[in-house]
Parts: sequence; structure tokens; C-alpha cells
Amino acid sequence: MKNFSNKYIFIYSIVLVAIVAVLLSVVAMGLKEKQNANVRNEKMQTLLAAINITTDRDSAAELYQQYFDYEITVSTKGDVLSVYNVKNGEMENGENNMRAFVINLKEQQAKEKAGEQGAFPVYIFTKDGKTGYVIPTQGNGLWGAVYSNIALDSDLNTIVGVTFSHDSETPGLGAEITTSKFQQPFIGKQILDENGQVVSVAVIKRADPEGAHEVDAISGGTMTSNGVSAMLSDDLARYQAWISAKLSDQSQEAVETVADETNEEQINEEEVTNE
Repeated sequence: MKNFSNKYIFIYSIVLVAIVAVLLSVVAMGLKEKQNANVRNEKMQTLLAAINITTDRDSAAELYQQYFDYEITVSTKGDVLSVYNVKNGEMENGENNMRAFVINLKEQQAKEKAGEQGAFPVYIFTKDGKTGYVIPTQGNGLWGAVYSNIALDSDLNTIVGVTFSHDSETPGLGAEITTSKFQQPFIGKQILDENGQVVSVAVIKRADPEGAHEVDAISGGTMTSNGVSAMLSDDLARYQAWISAKLSDQSQEAVETVADETNEEQINEEEVTNE
């Protein structure tokens, strides 16, 4: 049996460890990219679910590009900070790290609370020929973070779809926010009052089914329900200035459209008269 010196064994061990480390790094890098792709696709899948499009993770990217047109970020002052064109995959305004899809909402909330300018995402989609908007939110439940995507009709008021998720709420209690039983009653509710002010949708016990701004809380999940209610109220309020500006623009566009149609009718009438 051949004897190896301590020096040989030491060098051999170092080389072997180095080779294994390199191989593990290569594998980890390959898996990391796949993991990142899965995270992206799952996020797209969730946004699609908010507009009532059901898909699997593999088809999510294709359908996301089909239904979503733009991702924008806005400030609490109503300024549009970035615009990403989903169709061509290019930033039309702002830096790449300001793309709504990659924004860390919790970090932006913290910046805004610290008196700095936060950037809050809005996803603009088209479905059945109508434009809609998805606003993501994040807050705290009983045991951890809770999340939602609120899909609004073109009026930026009426809810047309929602998704809720959580990190660690209690199964059978707070975790029920992920069920259709909890989410379905949000459809048709409104986030604005008659003056266009954001009043959100409250999650309360014995809610009036006909009430425009309330849904039933989860039985046995009071703390999670309160957390969801506070999340929606706090996060949607950050979009007040942008919503007001957007509604003002829509109103002006409607006035101009009516004026153009009236002028066109008058011209047609004059042409008929002249004939």
C-alpha cells in the first residue's frame, strides 16, 4: 500500500474541496435563475388571477403580456414616476430598477413613512375591450405579512377582481383570506365615496351585503380581518392623488369627445343644407 505524505494529502483535499465548491456554485447559479423565473411567473399568475384569468405558471408570462399593457409607479402626490411597456418590454420613463414589477412594496411604504418619496405600482390591463387597473397592497395579519391585488374597472372605483395571500396566517381561520368565499364578496364593491375620496372597503363583522364599502370578516379570524382592512385603507389611500388626477383627465377627455361629436354633427348638417 502506497503511503502519501501529509503535504500531498493536504493539497489533494484542498483541490477536491475547490472542485466540489465550483460544481456546487454552478448548480446553484443554474437553480437560482430557474427559481427567479418561477417567482416571476407566479407573480404574473397572481396578477392574472386578480383580473379573473386562470392559468398555470408555465403559461403565465404569455398571458400576462397579452392582457397587461403597462406597469407604472406613482407617488403619493400623483406623479407618474416610471412607465414600463409590457408589450415591447421597454421602459418608456424612469430607470429599470423603477419598473413596477420589481418594486419592493414594503421598502416603498417604509420610505413614504420616513418622509421620502415612495414609488407605488399600478398595473394597467385591457380585458374585453375595457381598460382596468390592478393595485397591489401589503400589510400585517396576525402572524405575518398579508397581501392583495385589487383590480379596478375603468372608473378606478369598482372592484372587478381580487386576490389575497399571506405568509403565515392560521389555517382554517386567518388563512381563509385566500378562499373564494372571502374574496368573492369584494366584487362590485367600491373604493371611492360620492366625492371621489378613497374610503376603501372595510372587513367587518355582520357587514351589510348591500353596502358599497364593506364585506364580512372571517369567523374566528378577527385579527387577520382587521389587518386586511387596515392594509386596504392605508395602501389605497396612497393612490388618492393619482386617482383624482386620472379621473379628472378622463372627465376632460369625455368633454372633448362630446364637443368633437357635436362639431362633426353641425358640419354634417351644414353640408346637407348647402346641398
